[in-house]
Amino acid sequence: MDASGSTPPEADSSTNNGDEAGDGTSTEDDDRSTEQLRERVEQKYDFEDFGPRDMAEMTAEEWEAAFDADSWITGDELLNRVEADLKQRVLDRDVFARIERGDEYLLAYSEAGFALVYPDGSVEGEGTVLRDVKPVIALCSMDDYEVPDVPDGEVLPEPQDVPEGGSELGNMMVQVIAVVQLLAGVILFGAGIVLGLEPIPLVAGLGFFVVGVGLLFVVANARLSDRFRSEEFRDRLRAVNVGGERPDFLPVDEDGNLTTDRLDGDSESVLPPRPDREE
Repeated sequence: MDASGSTPPEADSSTNNGDEAGDGTSTEDDDRSTEQLRERVEQKYDFEDFGPRDMAEMTAEEWEAAFDADSWITGDELLNRVEADLKQRVLDRDVFARIERGDEYLLAYSEAGFALVYPDGSVEGEGTVLRDVKPVIALCSMDDYEVPDVPDGEVLPEPQDVPEGGSELGNMMVQVIAVVQLLAGVILFGAGIVLGLEPIPLVAGLGFFVVGVGLLFVVANARLSDRFRSEEFRDRLRAVNVGGERPDFLPVDEDGNLTTDRLDGDSESVLPPRPDREE
């Protein structure tokens, strides 16, 4: 300060430079902290197998660190990516849903729920389908997430094309082992009685016989379970318009037109708001 009581220009300059240096240090610290958090998130979560449980477990800070708001994918590209990823998950039996693409939406539905995805990343719906679709939207909005190619045609089979059961190879092998166990049990038990070799052959023969009967029971139960699951799968296919009609609870008509107003309070955005859109 000079004799007149004013602050010299050099002092003002030093103060401003100090403030700028402090701001720069703070920004670097924030960037470093975000990068460290992002590394921890990548180690904690498997984004190749990211599901509803992982999404519910994520904190707000982890979410912001994992998803770069400046590079989120939206619009038709987002719908294309979500469609491809969901269809592949349906083929892999990770998700059960029929996928339909409209002009301004993507619809995924089962016999007991649906998810209606919009180009901006918002979604509305109900049931397990909505729960399964939310993490897919989040993943497909990430530029570095690799989406599989869109499978050709309908990814769900026709009800009549579903086989009665799974592969019979495993059942046949167990059945052969069971028969061998039964034969061994009969031979040992018979030899013990005829030759008077008691009690070890009798006990061993009885043990082999019990094991053989148990294995045959396992094979019979597996075949019944396969038939039951196959019939249950056919019923689910018929309920989602594979060889039938759409469920009545869907917000679209038979022509694919939406029958509900968009954003009427039931929809929510999976992606956090972009910083440049905050008021």
